[in-house]
Amino acid sequence: MTASAPIVTVIVPGRDIAAFAPAALESLRAQSESRWQAILIDDGSTDATAAVFADAAASDPRFRAVRHEESIGLGGARNAGLALVDTEFLGFLDGDDELAPTALERFTTTLVETGSDFVAAAYVRSRFDGQRYVPGRVQPWVAAATDPARLGTTIFEHPRASANIVAWSKMSRTEFWAELRFPEGVAYEDQIVAQRMYTGARAFDVIPDALVQWRLRADGTSITQSRARLPVLRDYLAALRGGIAVLQDAGARRAVTARLELILTMDVPPLQEIAGTHPDPAYAAEVTAFIAELRSLPEFADAHPDPSLVAALAW
Repeated sequence: MTASAPIVTVIVPGRDIAAFAPAALESLRAQSESRWQAILIDDGSTDATAAVFADAAASDPRFRAVRHEESIGLGGARNAGLALVDTEFLGFLDGDDELAPTALERFTTTLVETGSDFVAAAYVRSRFDGQRYVPGRVQPWVAAATDPARLGTTIFEHPRASANIVAWSKMSRTEFWAELRFPEGVAYEDQIVAQRMYTGARAFDVIPDALVQWRLRADGTSITQSRARLPVLRDYLAALRGGIAVLQDAGARRAVTARLELILTMDVPPLQEIAGTHPDPAYAAEVTAFIAELRSLPEFADAHPDPSLVAALAW
C-alpha cells in the first residue's frame, strides 16, 4: 500500500440535501488524514443533490458519486455503499452533517492502536440561530457514553455506551460489517444496528472528542424532527424496542437498564406531550402501549431516570 492509498471509506448518503451537502463535502476535504475515499449516494433526490455529488467526484478522485433514480431510504443507501467498500476502515457521514477536521485521523489512529472492532466518538448538535448553524455542547448522555476514553471495552464493562446509537459517530474495521447491514424501508435504521455493534464486538473503543456536527434543520424536515407523524412514531418505537431486545438477547442487563433510564427521561416525555394534543387517538394509544411494555421489563425496577437531563434537551 502506498502512502496515498485510501485507508478509510466514508459512506455519505443523502436525499434532497443540496443546500447542506457542500458543507459536508468540504468537511471531508479539510481532514488532517487525507487517505480517505468517499462514496456519495444520491438517494432519488428531486433537487440538485445529484449535481453537487457529481461535481465533487469530477473535481476530486477521492469522491465517487452513485445515483439512485428512486429512493430506497437511508438504510438501503448505506447498505449499497457498504457493498463498495474496499478499505481497511469504514465510517458514515450523513450528507447534511459535518466532520471535525481531525475526525478521520482520530478514528483511524485509535483503531490502529487498539485493534478494536470499532470506535465511537462524541458529537454535538448544530442549530440555526437565524443566520447560520452553530454547534452546541456535548450533551450529558453523549458524554456518559464516551467520556472518559475507554479502549478495548465491552458493553458489559461499559453499559452506558448503548446511548450512542447513531451510525455517523463511529468508525469500524470493514471486516466487522461482513454480516451486518441496516434495516431497510424504515426510519431510525441505525438504533438496532448500533446495539448489534455493541453486543457483537470483541472489543470497542469510546473517545470523548466531538468529531461530528449533527445538523438539526431549521425547516424541521429531518426524520428526527418528524415524530408527530404516526408512521414515523411507529418506526421510532420499533427501533427502541428492537434495540432493547438486542441487548436483552445478549444478556447485557445493565445496558438495558441504562437504555430504559435514557428512554424514560428523554424519549417518553416529549412523546406524551405530542400524544396529549394529537388529533389521531391511535398516536396516544401507541405511546401508552409502549410505556406499558417498558414497565413490564424486568430491568425497569432498576431504572432510575434523571429528570435534570430533560433541561439539557434545550441545547
